[in-house]
Amino acid sequence: MQTTQITLRAPAKINLSLKILGKREDGYHELETLMQKIALYDELELSLTAELGVRIHCPNAELPTDESNIAVQAAQLFLNETGNSSQGVHIALKKNIPIAAGLGGGSSDAAAVLNGLDQLLQTACSPKQRAEMGVRIGADVPLFIYNFPAALATGIGERLIPAPSLTDYQILLVNPGIMVSTKWAYESFSSAAGRIALTANQKAFILPCSKNSRQTFPLEGDQKLRIPDDLKNDLEQVTAERYPVIQELKDCLLSSGAAGAMMSGSGSTIFGLFHRKAEEKAEPCRNLLLQKYDQVYLVSPLTEHTK
Repeated sequence: MQTTQITLRAPAKINLSLKILGKREDGYHELETLMQKIALYDELELSLTAELGVRIHCPNAELPTDESNIAVQAAQLFLNETGNSSQGVHIALKKNIPIAAGLGGGSSDAAAVLNGLDQLLQTACSPKQRAEMGVRIGADVPLFIYNFPAALATGIGERLIPAPSLTDYQILLVNPGIMVSTKWAYESFSSAAGRIALTANQKAFILPCSKNSRQTFPLEGDQKLRIPDDLKNDLEQVTAERYPVIQELKDCLLSSGAAGAMMSGSGSTIFGLFHRKAEEKAEPCRNLLLQKYDQVYLVSPLTEHTK
């Protein structure tokens, strides 16, 4: 008997490094980023229904329930691509990951929908096929299709190489309640880079999509990430210029004992990495931040052994 309902958890991610190599002619940016999945989850329940169409219910967050919702887009795309367009789907989504916060929550939800529908409808789509669907609705979606805990991503974020997990650290996240538009962050970075290029009489900030555009990433082979030296995010400066609280939170985490601190993705979430040898410093810092901010989380990185 075919199962008609499945419950899934969709993890968040942080960017341990994010380099923007250039802006392509099609408007997308060439990236090189190291992403680590973390134990902060949205919860989804997918149900096959007799009623035609895709419906979503998200009781604890103000999210759109129409086709602008990325989870709805994922379901509709999967049904159309696999010849199941007459199948109805209901999605119940409990949001725990902050929204528009640089943690990939929406992309992870979309990937969970693709993976869950593959199981429910027994379509036997390969991870690669699901990832190819996913990148059509979001560059970060492929990361969450695969079960490896960390990855080096290139291209617009869709070319993935498994990477070692950040096993020796606890991660303290704080979101100041600011929703940052990813589109705005990248456009602001491009504008700033363009001004620098013009001032220096350099070429415009446009790079072709080619293997030659790839730079040397700090993590090669079995080499471990150097913390804090390798924590670099090209989007941090433009976002912090608009929202000074980002630098304030970084300073708070570092002064409280974090080995390194950085903004994740386009923001506005800041994370601090507390080494296991000094993890007793993380809890007091968490309690301090909770006095002012609602969205503070002390979590572990996902590893090969974490489901």
